[in-house]
Amino acid sequence: MVDFLNDFKGKHVVVTGAAGIFGGWIAQAFANTGAQVLLTDKNVARLAAAAKTVGDGNHPQFAADLTSDADIKALLAHIADTWGAADVLVNNAGIYPSGFLLDINADDWDKIFGINLRAPFLLSQGVARQMIDKGIKGSIIDISSGGSRKIRRTSVPYCVSKAALDRLNKGLAIELAEFGIRVNIVEPGFAPGSDVSHLTQEHIDAVLGNIPLGRSSQPGDAANAVLFLASDAASYITGATLTADGGNSIGSLAVYQAKKKPL
Repeated sequence: MVDFLNDFKGKHVVVTGAAGIFGGWIAQAFANTGAQVLLTDKNVARLAAAAKTVGDGNHPQFAADLTSDADIKALLAHIADTWGAADVLVNNAGIYPSGFLLDINADDWDKIFGINLRAPFLLSQGVARQMIDKGIKGSIIDISSGGSRKIRRTSVPYCVSKAALDRLNKGLAIELAEFGIRVNIVEPGFAPGSDVSHLTQEHIDAVLGNIPLGRSSQPGDAANAVLFLASDAASYITGATLTADGGNSIGSLAVYQAKKKPL
């Protein structure tokens, strides 16, 4: 059996949205393997608090607003100045606003796509250039959602942005393959509690009641999927999507026929 957790000791990993739920879990998972993790997030206070809890508390942090091209350029410059290049980029930052299409204005639409699609493009482009320059056969992993395949009422712009991210991911996988850079997607499960995208208890209960495996996502679920895809154990995998959502995106438990007698 391949022990891929030993692949990251001394490696350099960038995690965006590191002050969030999944970002924190992913950063912690890499830190546990001995990787050096650069945590980045927009919220300075929450980023500082998150950095204290990851690993030994000595992992670097860099505050950046991913709606700002200047901040993205500064982040890329910081990566180059600190490491030369990263070995792994995890595009985790994202927003999940709620609203009907008839009520969403153009600014809201642009913000959703700016964070969920434009920022991953610019960061992947910049980090890939650094990897190529340093001869690093690295890994880029985008955090997407089953919403890329299963439209959700009042979250259509989010779903569309994730569907576009899926296409971008596969396009990058094709174009970066010649440099030995692999590009994949992890689709995490449902984890309530985000300060960025608030959910009502009614919504949380409804979602939990429809997850086939019967629970919310836990710290190791998506993080282990990310570690696997970034590891040498997945060296022949690129342009793939690994869904770790307890079956939430494959169908609905809310619509079913009464159990029939065995045939």
